Amino acid sequence: MSFRFKAIAAAALSLATLATSGLAQAADLPVKAAKKAADLPFFLVIDNRVSFSWMPKGTDPGMWSVRPDGSINGTTAKQVYSFTHFDLWAYGTNFFTISMFKSGHNDPASPCVAPGVNIAGTASDCAGATEIYGLFRSTFGWNEIFNTKAFTMGPLHNISFEVGMDANTENNFLAPAKRDVVAGLQFAFDLPYKGYFNVAPLMYYEFLNHNAFTQCGLFGAGVAGVTCNSDGNVSYRPTWAVEINYYMDLGFLPPNMQFWSISGRAGWYGPKGDSNGLPALSGTGIFSTKSKTELNSEPIRLTFDASKAAWGDKYSHFVDLWVAYRYWQNKFGLDHNAMAGVCTVAATGQSTKSCTESTVYGGITVKF
Repeated sequence: MSFRFKAIAAAALSLATLATSGLAQAADLPVKAAKKAADLPFFLVIDNRVSFSWMPKGTDPGMWSVRPDGSINGTTAKQVYSFTHFDLWAYGTNFFTISMFKSGHNDPASPCVAPGVNIAGTASDCAGATEIYGLFRSTFGWNEIFNTKAFTMGPLHNISFEVGMDANTENNFLAPAKRDVVAGLQFAFDLPYKGYFNVAPLMYYEFLNHNAFTQCGLFGAGVAGVTCNSDGNVSYRPTWAVEINYYMDLGFLPPNMQFWSISGRAGWYGPKGDSNGLPALSGTGIFSTKSKTELNSEPIRLTFDASKAAWGDKYSHFVDLWVAYRYWQNKFGLDHNAMAGVCTVAATGQSTKSCTESTVYGGITVKF
């Protein structure tokens, strides 16, 4: 297996929350004596990992409380449990991750509609919400499809078709059920120390997300499609997206300290229409519900290869310890300067601090 494949597999977990997978190419395999096609396995690389991480300042839009001193608390601690799969076959790669986010009480499960308050407006001590989020990305390399090296030049390693989808569900009162598909291209570039940098311009289409607060009958009969949604489901218009990710070993360190690597990701998703699917209620200023460009990123993750440090190169990246910074603005496309009652306080316009996530977090990843 080439180092590039190992690096991609090792960095895959940094993509575990809404990002694109790394690209590996069959052309990277070390040159060996030719084998018959029947002797080659279908999957050239299979990499499975589990991880646990702790996020002290996660957010969930609309979930916020007021402290005794009058300041707003829009964050909640989250425990994150993840499974990540990466594989390489003759024509490209597949990446899949599924994560469970377990929130604290400041992000309550149903029947609470806010911390300590249920739908009837009375006090309730609800448990923290649980969210399940899954992401899939698949690439098909042009060099492999067309049996050529024409798409490798200079730092450009390959161009690929990319397709994928995301889905989530959460047991809070909103009961979101996000579904989206992406399709486009991926451009893979080489970095020093056998690292990589991938850029993917994509089409993004989100459909049949659920918002219980807009469902007809909850706050009166309403007019379906105008002032409420008949079943609470919201579909959006297609928009653009750009997803990037990178990985690089810190190869400039002395040989006896080469246990460190950096990686990161970012995804920009364009405005997709009205966040409630009800343009008639969009409003202006802080009362606007129009979606905004969303940035979901982990600019940097610093990883320590604990198993390599303890047991040698043979066990590289079997156990990783890492720390990362996560920044998510206009979370789920919600305008952090508007969306009264969600991202801002309706009466004052003050930010609820729940539509932007900014937190340092860390965890452990184990390969099996």
